[in-house]
Amino acid sequence: MMERIRIIWKKRKKLILMILACLFASYFLLVNFLVSAALVPSFMEKLEAFDRITTESYAMQVHTSDIKTRHKQTRDKTKEWYTEVKRQKMVKESSDGYSLVAERFIAKKDSHKWVLLLHGYTGWKEEMYPFACWYYERGFHVVVPDLRCQGESEGDFIGMGWTDHFDGMLWIDYILSQDSSAEIVIHGQSMGAAAALMIAGADPPENVKMAVSDCAYTDAYSMFGEKIKEWFSLPAFPIVDTARLLLKLRGGYDLKDASAINAVKKSTVPILFIHGDQDAMVSVRMAKELYRAADCEKELLIVEGAGHAQSQDKDPEAYFGAIRTYLDKYT
Repeated sequence: MMERIRIIWKKRKKLILMILACLFASYFLLVNFLVSAALVPSFMEKLEAFDRITTESYAMQVHTSDIKTRHKQTRDKTKEWYTEVKRQKMVKESSDGYSLVAERFIAKKDSHKWVLLLHGYTGWKEEMYPFACWYYERGFHVVVPDLRCQGESEGDFIGMGWTDHFDGMLWIDYILSQDSSAEIVIHGQSMGAAAALMIAGADPPENVKMAVSDCAYTDAYSMFGEKIKEWFSLPAFPIVDTARLLLKLRGGYDLKDASAINAVKKSTVPILFIHGDQDAMVSVRMAKELYRAADCEKELLIVEGAGHAQSQDKDPEAYFGAIRTYLDKYT
């Protein structure tokens, strides 16, 4: 009788272990899928969920007539400017062997003023051309890269600002190779703003005079936790921590390293923080947290009625006025 019980228990134990192994494997496959869905654009585009997320993200924006009108006017002006401006395409190789592409807009007159413009998550350099036009009109040389794994730049994973801040230093080195007396502004939007803050906190050359952070998040780990719940209705824990592990293995970096809030605590570069108070993608709360944490010269502009990356269209006078004031002070 006892022997029979032992045999039955052994069989059940094997079955339980097989079920647990299957559940464990399924869980890791799910998280691996989520990592690809969040950080590999070519994978994202194949998913029906990507269309839904894109549609929902657009719906979360503010769609008032003033924003729409100014956005169209700016876009039309930028298109015309782009056909006339002197420019050149540049390619650099990252430290880990990826080909990175940028557009340079050459100032009309000799100038030591330079700006590095960094776009947002799943974006491309062309999104920053309206800002390039604005700086160009004020005598700046402009460098606008496609961040890795986006646009024309190579890469296996979107860097969430972390790998991008190393890549950004390549473009700063390029600028200094062209002009050792360059006065450099770093202006980023969303993920590009987080990258700009990480550059500011990484002891950049003294030539980097100021940073403009437009709707940056505090850190990628927190953003992943929020979006996992929002987009996929899944719990942040333990999924995000497992994603950290898989991303380390697959992409070579840690989500917790991609922390703008840790970077600003070390920054000596003056920072202008800008955020829309109706931002449903990156909460304005994060801008306030970043501002409080920053251990440097700093200003905070909250634009009423602006959604994510819409402050320049909602209130261009306040937006560009604040940047002009900072430029006059620090460059």
